[in-house]
Amino acid sequence: MNPITEDDIANYLANTPDFFSRHAELLATVQLTSPHGNRAVSLQERQAEMLREKIKALEHRLMDMVRNGTENVIISDRLHRWARAIFAVQSGRALPATIAAELAAQFQVPQVAIKMWDVDARYGGDVFAEGVSDDAKTLAASLSQPYCGVNSGFEAAGWLENPSMAMSLALLPLREGAANNAGPAFGMLVLASPDPQRYQSGMGTDFLERIAELASAALLRLRPR
Repeated sequence: MNPITEDDIANYLANTPDFFSRHAELLATVQLTSPHGNRAVSLQERQAEMLREKIKALEHRLMDMVRNGTENVIISDRLHRWARAIFAVQSGRALPATIAAELAAQFQVPQVAIKMWDVDARYGGDVFAEGVSDDAKTLAASLSQPYCGVNSGFEAAGWLENPSMAMSLALLPLREGAANNAGPAFGMLVLASPDPQRYQSGMGTDFLERIAELASAALLRLRPR
């Protein structure tokens, strides 16, 4: 006969749920090794330890969810205040600078720049409508979502007041409609930080896309009609 293996025993116990009902005294005598040292503990104590560990893991997950929810509420409030500020701007010429300044103030972004092209002739000589190469326009048009990552020598970084301090960037294409549509871009927002980790690949871009969409909608009045 083949010797009985651990798997045989495990299968027997799994398929005989009333075994410990008929041999309840065994539960009190089973001794297991505690994961918190080499001491032996009873089966009930080991089960209690496992339950405590599961509860602790669930508590950590709950804390993470609460923290993420709180952070999202804070960002939503900032987004609301920023949108309210730009909707109150009456001068089209002052709008790009206000969008940039309010972004910096509300979201604590060290540097923000904005450029537009294909604007109405009235704004053709304004700073925000000058100094954009075809390469930068092509880059903006190619972005279906904001770029977040290191500053690898993007021309758009040169639009900032202090490009040498831009270690990480978020590049937000400006276009009519949804941020991820295939329409042509008519501008780009640049958010920059000296922290290389502030904007990184793989980070969520939902709020950045909402910012791009709101800024684009507000700036449509600067385009030819």
